[in-house]
Amino acid sequence: MQLSAAFQWIEALPLVRMIVTFPGLYPTISALHILGIAVLVGCIATVDLRLLGVFSAKLDEALPDLIRVAVAGFAVASTTGLLLVSVRIGNYAFNPAFLTKMAMLLIAGANALVLRLAAGSADVRHGLGTFRGRLAAGLSLALWTSAVFSGRWIAFI
Repeated sequence: MQLSAAFQWIEALPLVRMIVTFPGLYPTISALHILGIAVLVGCIATVDLRLLGVFSAKLDEALPDLIRVAVAGFAVASTTGLLLVSVRIGNYAFNPAFLTKMAMLLIAGANALVLRLAAGSADVRHGLGTFRGRLAAGLSLALWTSAVFSGRWIAFI
């Protein structure tokens, strides 16, 4: 199956057609996507700023909970993002801003995984006060910010 045929098949799926046809459904999914991003990036930025030493140790106990909420935000953002992309996947697949956003998300995920593996624990608090934790936090802030900016540029390219 050729790539363009695969894109046409995805765009013709009943769920995708429903998103396009039912008034208000696409904007609702888009709003949920933005909310998911807000929860994800808000929580991750808070954790990153703590790892960088901007916030005090009073926040340390909340860090694991912030990570769990960020994962929930990611689940909402990625699910709704897949639905939004499926409507015009043939266009998105060749959009430089979209491709940049996907690359930033992949690298941001790898960065988080490396931080966890390097700490030898799923608890991000093990990265506090370490060079590795600060480096990962700085990269994380840059990557998530880049992903958000790239996502906004999708509509303008």
